[in-house]
Amino acid sequence: MTQTQAKQDPQTEPAQLDIHPVAGRLGAEIRGVALRGDLPAATFAAIRAALLRYKVLFFRDQGHLDDASQEAFARLFGDLVPHPTVPSREGTRNVLELDSEHGGRANSWHTDVTFDLAYPQVSVLRGVTIPEAGGDTVWANTAAAYQDLPDSLRELADKLRALHTNDYDYAATRANPDAGGVRRYREVFTSAIYETEHPVVRVHPETGERTLVLGHFVKKLLGYSSVDSAHLVAVLQGHVHRLENTVRWRWRTGDVAIWDNRATQHYAINDYGEARRVVRRVTIAGDVPVGADGRPSVAVKSGVRRDAAEPANQAAADAATRAA
Repeated sequence: MTQTQAKQDPQTEPAQLDIHPVAGRLGAEIRGVALRGDLPAATFAAIRAALLRYKVLFFRDQGHLDDASQEAFARLFGDLVPHPTVPSREGTRNVLELDSEHGGRANSWHTDVTFDLAYPQVSVLRGVTIPEAGGDTVWANTAAAYQDLPDSLRELADKLRALHTNDYDYAATRANPDAGGVRRYREVFTSAIYETEHPVVRVHPETGERTLVLGHFVKKLLGYSSVDSAHLVAVLQGHVHRLENTVRWRWRTGDVAIWDNRATQHYAINDYGEARRVVRRVTIAGDVPVGADGRPSVAVKSGVRRDAAEPANQAAADAATRAA
């Protein structure tokens, strides 16, 4: 067990948290705290400090939370943002429901919403319906992954920029790509197309750490052929999910996980068959990433409706055919 103290006004008693690290490089369980929107400032400051240190925090026995109180707690971190394309749960403004029966199985490595320019800084996930076995989530420390790169590869990564897009095939890793509403979920997910150019290495705005910005929303590295891009991304991504950089959480109903979305990737394991898994996520507005060279990310395409984009693409294709 370890404890952390928040930096407070001298007249405020510092909060102490009961913290139990889960893995060696990231992840800690905090016990004895009931999450709510009116937490004492000292307690929340200590949680925020722990998040920057451990990158993923876990809280058991938070069954008192509903959608509204989850949003209220998450709002302590900053302004809430809904998903850019997937509608929020009915009756809420910012709660994204991920239901396995409706395509909500993101079983590949990713950082949330990196196809957007200022993707979320923090995600707050609540377990609502959890399978009796399976359905764990694994997180990876992208700061540790960067530090572990050989010097020459780290120098190369500092210079790379990648194009991220939500035009991603969630069914790519499925044996049955039409099972569980995947096709319909993808239609909604890509109803508006986003493309953003991010540095592969960003400087964390609070800790100063350098972290790798990769995951399944990466379409290609700029300035490289598709073959070379795929090879380089695979090499860098392989460093991210080395087992020593990961932590795995066995969910129970009522659990809450909070992660620093600027310094992690995660993977929801799809190993629970026909059982149902429902989790609800709230995200907090982030900032525009800045690379090791000081260059910020750039929005290439921001919310272009697919039904508006396709005719233009088809016209371009027709023109190219005529020219040929």
